[in-house]
Amino acid sequence: MNKKTHVTIVIAMGIVCNVVGAFIAMNFSIPLYMDSIGTILVAGLLGPKYAMLTGILGSLTSGMTFDMYSLYFAPVQLLTGFFAGTLYHTKWLQGKYMPIGAILVGVPTSIASAFITALLFGGLTSSSSSLIVMALNHLGLNLVVSVFIVQVITDYFDKLLAVFFTQLVIERGHLYKRWRNNGKI
Repeated sequence: MNKKTHVTIVIAMGIVCNVVGAFIAMNFSIPLYMDSIGTILVAGLLGPKYAMLTGILGSLTSGMTFDMYSLYFAPVQLLTGFFAGTLYHTKWLQGKYMPIGAILVGVPTSIASAFITALLFGGLTSSSSSLIVMALNHLGLNLVVSVFIVQVITDYFDKLLAVFFTQLVIERGHLYKRWRNNGKI
């Protein structure tokens, strides 16, 4: 298989992971977004440029099929792809540093998401975390602050889940390659 075909297949797989993850999170009211699993997977396998493309195409696909809000969060996918792709091949998204790396990816995306959610949608989107935002806002917190608090918490766990999944896939891939080449694991 040539490199162009390999890259196309990995990006397509990443888009499917993003769309299916977002669909599951939305339909089961999971307070995570699960729309960047594929973006982070592609970041780990191919780097930031392809991860950013995966994120944008995943947002467009979700936005045109079942969640129009996803279209407006495409810039967040660009940030996710960039930061995850840049950090993946450093220590920050591997092993014991994974929780810190999830923060490094999650904070910039949280800032962008908070402004998009607060300024464009008044704090309400298709995510079940909007209920928490409204509760904090009714307790007297500023809307942007309410959204940011919820975004930081949910983005952290969302990105940590995606990084953990990516690590599992890559480790399994290395085991499979060793088994296929040597006949044993």
